[in-house]
Amino acid sequence: MVSVMFVGHLGKVELAGAAVATSFAGVTGFSLLTGMACSLDTLCGQAFGAGHHHLLGIYKQRAMLVLALVSVPVAALWAFSGEALARCGQDPEIASAAGSYIRCLIPALFLFGQLQCHARFLQAQNAVVPVMLSSGTAALAHPAVCWLLVHRLGMGGRGAALANGVSYLANLSFLALYVRLSPSCKTTWGGFSREGLLGIPGFLKLAVPSALMVCIEWTFELPMLLSGRLPNPKLEAAVLSICFNTNSLAFMVATGLGAAISTRVSNELGAGRPQAARLAAKVGWFVALCIGVSEGLVVVLVRDVWGYAYSNDKDVTSYMTRMMPLIAASIMLDCQQSSLSGVLRGCGEQKIGAFINLAAYYLVGIPVAVVFAFIIHLGGKGLWFGLLCGLAVQIFLLLSITLRIIWDKEVRFIRTEHLTSI
Repeated sequence: MVSVMFVGHLGKVELAGAAVATSFAGVTGFSLLTGMACSLDTLCGQAFGAGHHHLLGIYKQRAMLVLALVSVPVAALWAFSGEALARCGQDPEIASAAGSYIRCLIPALFLFGQLQCHARFLQAQNAVVPVMLSSGTAALAHPAVCWLLVHRLGMGGRGAALANGVSYLANLSFLALYVRLSPSCKTTWGGFSREGLLGIPGFLKLAVPSALMVCIEWTFELPMLLSGRLPNPKLEAAVLSICFNTNSLAFMVATGLGAAISTRVSNELGAGRPQAARLAAKVGWFVALCIGVSEGLVVVLVRDVWGYAYSNDKDVTSYMTRMMPLIAASIMLDCQQSSLSGVLRGCGEQKIGAFINLAAYYLVGIPVAVVFAFIIHLGGKGLWFGLLCGLAVQIFLLLSITLRIIWDKEVRFIRTEHLTSI
């Protein structure tokens, strides 16, 4: 969010380019790595709950290797993203700015995957304070890093993109040192070993559907890629970039809650406590409801001033005022879907989650968004309204599956299949 804010004050084209680049990077890279790393929520969480602590380090090594290898072709795609966006119909100026920005995000890509592995490895064993302190410190320092690269060194938008890599590097370095030196990780991390190179096909069986589950959830990025085909694409892209950034900021709370739920559910299932896992799922859903309503109210209250944090352009700020109620609705719904998705990840049911998300967004959300934006001519509001419809369908399907979970059966399955097959 901070990086895009710095770019936004450089100009409308720069803001639109950074926004499109961020969305493209999210769809093709960051969400892919996040999804694959989410498989550690299941594997490490259940292994820790069952007392098989040494397996956490082995799973982390496998994930680090796989995510590093996956990052290579993604980086190659990013290197030519400007030309690809222009051929897909994006405004030439926006596509050029986006290509320049995303190429400077490539270092952040490789660091991001490793950072996700370390964070989820620690979260699975309930070591959340180091992750919180490391991420919080990096976030607080990030504005200074952006100012140094964007203004002091005169790198403009490229500096804002490189600042992400600098902050990820600092965050990753701290967590890596903690894992290596902390006494709390002595039983879960024994250093690199050949055992971590084995079982990669089995890891991919869970990582691939987990990646699909998360990638499909990030369909909110697609309006940015479609905005180039709307009338007045510079304005639409600039406004949708702020909408997406605002939604992403609020979604971080839901993401943390989802990670907590998946950790608690997987820990309890691995330990053979089905009723405790069921209680964790219920408590998580109630907390998600409270958080979603609270965040939605805040967004509505700041609707008249929020746009000025990103731009001084009157067209942009007035358009943002009209979009904020839709963002509030998406934030409230996002909290619900994140909590329900966390339950499925804790149970190791990523395949079901992937199919649900595919049906909700690509059979409902995206088609409805296209109809409202390009046929009914509602522009960016139409794109966002379509995604709200997909989100509502997703929650309905996830809730239907969650209510039908037989917790005793989940425990038996984990004991007979997951852990005995290691």
